[in-house]
Amino acid sequence: MAKRQRNTRSKIVSAAWELFYEHGYDNTTVDDIVERSQTSKGSFYHYFAGKDALLSSLSTLFDEKYEALVPELDPEQDRFEQLIFLNHELFFMIENAISLELLIRLMSTQLTTASEKHLMDQNRYYFRILRKLCTEGQQRGDLRQDISVGEMVRVYALQERALLYDWCISGGNYSLSQYSTNLLPQLLGYFRNK
Repeated sequence: MAKRQRNTRSKIVSAAWELFYEHGYDNTTVDDIVERSQTSKGSFYHYFAGKDALLSSLSTLFDEKYEALVPELDPEQDRFEQLIFLNHELFFMIENAISLELLIRLMSTQLTTASEKHLMDQNRYYFRILRKLCTEGQQRGDLRQDISVGEMVRVYALQERALLYDWCISGGNYSLSQYSTNLLPQLLGYFRNK
């Protein structure tokens, strides 16, 4: 996909999720999204069959957050700590900018759809950066070498989904980012080279 196309799609996705958060999913129209994104209806329908199709784009928003955070990573920092930082920042964004109702819809569509499981797409930026950090962590001696990178990435993603799921079924009644910052290092501690 060309950069211009990615930018147009990204503008639509970002505008949609801002509006969903501000006004709710049901109170946001395609016209509202087109206006906020400063694109056209033709562009909208080029990328999305309708407003419902945007539910699967939340994974794109997550990827964009990780992509924006990578330049902030300290290259001298332990890769385990970098993974915890990425998780904290993503979860902070989720609890402050993503409607709980929409997150629940996304999670449920991933459970019930027979089509693409966007959260599990191994080609996403999310999975690529996790593989990169785990590989570097092994090379630097930060992470154990007797566990495959693929297994580390699988478990990391599993733990993130579990924490998101728990937060959703708890009605968002606690700080997702704080809870994860306290719990994730314990859950993933066995990856760390002691």
